[in-house]
Amino acid sequence: MELLVVVVLGLLGIAAATAFGPRLGVSAPLLLVIVGIGTSLLPFVPEIEIDPEWILAGVLPPLLYSASVSMPAMEFRREFSAIGGLSVGLVIVSSIALGLLFAWLIPGLGVAGGIALGAIVSPTDAVATSIVKRVGVTPRIVTVLEGESLLNDATALVLLRSAIVATAASVSLWDVLGDFVFAVVVAVVIGFLVGKLNLAVRERVTDPTVNTVISFTVPFLASVPSEALGASGLVAAVVAGLVTGRGAIKRLSPQHRASDTQAWRTVELILEGTVFLVMGLEMSTIVAEVQGGRSGIASGLLLAGVSLAAVLAVRAAFVFPTLGLQRRRARRGVQMRDRLAGMQDRLDHVDAEHPFTLERAGGPQKGASRAVPKDRLAMFRRRVNRKVADIDYFTAEPLGWREGAVIVWAGMRGAVTLAAAQTLPADTPERSLLVFVAFAVAAASLLIQGGTLPMIVRWVKPARLDVAAIEADRDELDRMLREIARTRIEEAKAASDGKPGEAARGYAFRLGVIDAQRRALWAQRDEGRFSSTALTQALEALDATQISLELHKRLDVQTEGEPNASS
Repeated sequence: MELLVVVVLGLLGIAAATAFGPRLGVSAPLLLVIVGIGTSLLPFVPEIEIDPEWILAGVLPPLLYSASVSMPAMEFRREFSAIGGLSVGLVIVSSIALGLLFAWLIPGLGVAGGIALGAIVSPTDAVATSIVKRVGVTPRIVTVLEGESLLNDATALVLLRSAIVATAASVSLWDVLGDFVFAVVVAVVIGFLVGKLNLAVRERVTDPTVNTVISFTVPFLASVPSEALGASGLVAAVVAGLVTGRGAIKRLSPQHRASDTQAWRTVELILEGTVFLVMGLEMSTIVAEVQGGRSGIASGLLLAGVSLAAVLAVRAAFVFPTLGLQRRRARRGVQMRDRLAGMQDRLDHVDAEHPFTLERAGGPQKGASRAVPKDRLAMFRRRVNRKVADIDYFTAEPLGWREGAVIVWAGMRGAVTLAAAQTLPADTPERSLLVFVAFAVAAASLLIQGGTLPMIVRWVKPARLDVAAIEADRDELDRMLREIARTRIEEAKAASDGKPGEAARGYAFRLGVIDAQRRALWAQRDEGRFSSTALTQALEALDATQISLELHKRLDVQTEGEPNASS
């Protein structure tokens, strides 16, 4: 009964924080951390300690899966170089730099123990990025931060595991590298297979409720086998989510996608709220443990402050050069755009007398031009169009120092840091101090960085969400969809001697028009010409129209069948 009361109170607290936090000018995650800390300090509240495996294996896989399902694959592909650099390179650099700092500051810890703590406080938290989405920055910043937080856990946990082993035995660089490659490759393979199997099974299940229940198992079907094989369960859950998100539009019905969206929003709200609330509630237990150690609270807080400053300094030193490399890439793309635009024009005028040819690398002196086979022209056209769209994307929303400052400041730590710290072996030197430092860094990161992020955004003035561009994309997509509908109606008229007739008014005809419109949006999504926001809104509008039509169709069938049933 006591557990039930705690669960109910927790759910009510999460709902209240989500509802009233924005009115108080505080985001719900920050409010829940504050409430949790305040509650843990009450004298009648017992010490609370959650098994870290519940967070790492039970809460994070579905949260990361849900975030990756909703992440636009087009933007993820475009930003993958930055995401990969931050989620792998930055974590490694931060872990080593902080490890050396901790080994110097904490007597008896050693370099391996220092790197373990560095790996714990290095990864940003996927749940914490929910704060970033509320301040209205450009979607490029959100994509980079969310992609980084989805993948950097694997790097951090592999480094942590290797550092823990190194405290008891010698570990070479090649051992760590091999462990990392194995953990990622196996996780990617398992996640990909689970994602494909998930789509294959669910497209055959007609009941939306049953379909959604099956979706709840997918992150665990990916993460549990991966962990059993020594790979990264979190990466497997992310890959399964990316595969599902990309394929769901084509293979799942609108009813299934709508059911998934609503159910997973509820799951996200509960799990995110639980993570932040638990972080606060565990404070008294962690404080009590460090008070019983040799170092004390004051030393722990000082060390946490130094750690947070060092984390931000290393992050800034890595982020700004990374964005500089991206700007150089964008400038090279601008130089290629005219050539690609010429290819687009030639592709639009290909016929039997004017085949499309490509010059060999090195010019005519390397050999005669070669013609592109007709059966490959469509694929080649898509690749050229997508490359042009990518160049336009990078030049329309460049990431400069202002956006870089937001990326640096928005890299908050969260539940992963706290849960990873609690996996340290009991015989780790100064374990209670290390856990306290990890908790203090995560809490301070959320409260200080998260609480001041809106002010930082107002101060540095980064690129914001371009509402006008989204509206322009939406208008152009709307014109394209209306033209498709007009063409289908004209075809129906021609097939019935100029009269639309019953076919044009029937449900089958209207659903056929929606299917043609949806396929056109799929093609545009693959080329990347329009923003993912505008495409998502257009697809959701088509889904809503189809759901409404199918509902009216069922009602009409039931109405027609009633007299027969009564007779």
